[in-house]
Amino acid sequence: MELLGIDVGGTGIKGAIINTVNGQLVSKRKRLPTPGLANPQLIVETIVEIIRFFNWNKEIGCAFPSVIEKGVVHTASNIDRQWIGLNAANLLTEASGCPTYLINDADAAGKAEIAFGSGQGKRGNLIFFTVGTGIGSAFFHHGHLYPNTELGFLKIKGRYAEHYIANSIREAENLSWSQWGKRFSRYLKRVELLLTPDLFILGGGISKKFKLYESFLKCKTPIIPAQLKNNAGIIGAAVGARDYFKKDSY
Repeated sequence: MELLGIDVGGTGIKGAIINTVNGQLVSKRKRLPTPGLANPQLIVETIVEIIRFFNWNKEIGCAFPSVIEKGVVHTASNIDRQWIGLNAANLLTEASGCPTYLINDADAAGKAEIAFGSGQGKRGNLIFFTVGTGIGSAFFHHGHLYPNTELGFLKIKGRYAEHYIANSIREAENLSWSQWGKRFSRYLKRVELLLTPDLFILGGGISKKFKLYESFLKCKTPIIPAQLKNNAGIIGAAVGARDYFKKDSY
C-alpha cells in the first residue's frame, strides 16, 4: 500500500510517497521551508502545495510538532500558538480534499524506526529521541506506542531539556561535542531513573554525528543511532495513516 507521508519540522516541511509495507520511499522527497510565522493558514497552504506537487488525492499521514489527540493540536512549542485547540486533521482534509491522519512528529519517527529501522525486532522498553530544533520522544513497550510523551520538557539544571540539549541550542551556544555530549548524558540519566528503558535510539539530524559524541554518553542504557535519518517522520506518518484508515474501514 502506498500513502503520502508529510513531516512538519521547525525549518522544513517534507513529503514523499511511501511503500508502507517495507518503509521505502517510492518518490523523491519534496521539501519546502516552514513558514516563519508557522501559523495555521501558512502551514496548511504549504502542506497543500506539497500534496498538489504529488498530484495526490487519497489518504495522507502528517507528522506534526505537537501533542495530538484525535487530530486536535494541544501544544505549540515550535509553532504559532494559534494552533492550540484546532483540529488540524480536519483543516488539512478540508483544504486538500485528502482524508488526513495526524500524529505527533516524534511518535511518527519512532514508529518508523521500530518498524523498519534500528529498533526493528527489539523488545522491551524502547525510547526514541529526535534531536533537532527541539527534543521529541516516543516510548514503546514491546513495540506498542505510548503516545505524546513529550520528554523534551523534563527539566535539567532549571531549564526544559529542549532548551538545554536540542541541536539548535548546541549551535546557538557554540557548544563543543564534549560539552554537548555531557549535557545530553545528564539528561539520559534522568530519563533512566524515571522509565528504566532497555534501549535508547537517537534520531534527528544529530544521529548523523553519533561518533562525535558517543564517548561522552555515560548512562547505563545501551544507545544506538537511528537508521532512517530525516526520512523517519515521513515514513512513520504514512505507516500511522495506513493503520488508522485500515482500522477505520472495518
